[in-house]
Amino acid sequence: MRSRSLVRRRLVDLAVKAVSGMSAMVGLLFLAWILYEVILRGIGGFNRAFFTKLPTPPGMPGGGLANAILGTAVMTALATVMGVPIGLFAGVYLAEFGQRGRVATTVRMMSDILMGTPSIIIGVFVYTLLVVPTKRFSGFAGAAALAVIMLPVVARTTEDMLNLVPNALREAALALGAPRWHATLRVIFRAARTGLLTGTLLAIARVSGETAPLLFTALNSPYWPQSLRHPMPNLTVTIFNYAMSPYPDWKRMAWVASLVITVGVLFLAVFARLILERRRPR
Repeated sequence: MRSRSLVRRRLVDLAVKAVSGMSAMVGLLFLAWILYEVILRGIGGFNRAFFTKLPTPPGMPGGGLANAILGTAVMTALATVMGVPIGLFAGVYLAEFGQRGRVATTVRMMSDILMGTPSIIIGVFVYTLLVVPTKRFSGFAGAAALAVIMLPVVARTTEDMLNLVPNALREAALALGAPRWHATLRVIFRAARTGLLTGTLLAIARVSGETAPLLFTALNSPYWPQSLRHPMPNLTVTIFNYAMSPYPDWKRMAWVASLVITVGVLFLAVFARLILERRRPR
């Protein structure tokens, strides 16, 4: 009986490994396919004008998407300024102060729900909160929507990274007479800084390719960004508009813009992984 049970467990183990390996290969295959198509269709459109000039009127060839690149960078930077500090402090509360309390459990559950909320729902929420009262689309509303998406990612990553710090460091800092907040900021944060930086970079990569929230908040513009109170040009909505247009030149530029975003997101993700691996004890 025991040998038969052992054989059955080994067969089940092999079957699970085979299914898992095949699933991973299918995922990698589709990822490679997407990268191949984006690079193949977008690499030919790289030129100086794409990064330095404004879009041309419909039907006219030439021009670039410099305004959309700048607008995307501005909104992403503003979203980082708004979302990352709040996420860091929320993660500190969950890991260091709230821990298993009722408030912390509720915050943790709400963060998990928010992480799984479709981004278009967040876009509609910010639209109702900021766009409808002011009666205008704006770059600030777009950055606010991206910040809401970033917040739970940073909060949960911060909590996980702080929980990995040995309790001996906390006890040593408190034994030396340091206040709890001082020990957290000067000792615990320094020990977990690599993981915190990694979480921040992954959160930035997470929002860099979002389109749906910006359709309801920042909208788009063919001009240089003038103010955060007006519609803000951005790459993702521009890709959506250009890809749906009947003009071949606009479709070509949509592929180039897709390649720019893909390379940017991949760079942030790989850079974050390299930092984490370099700091990981061997």
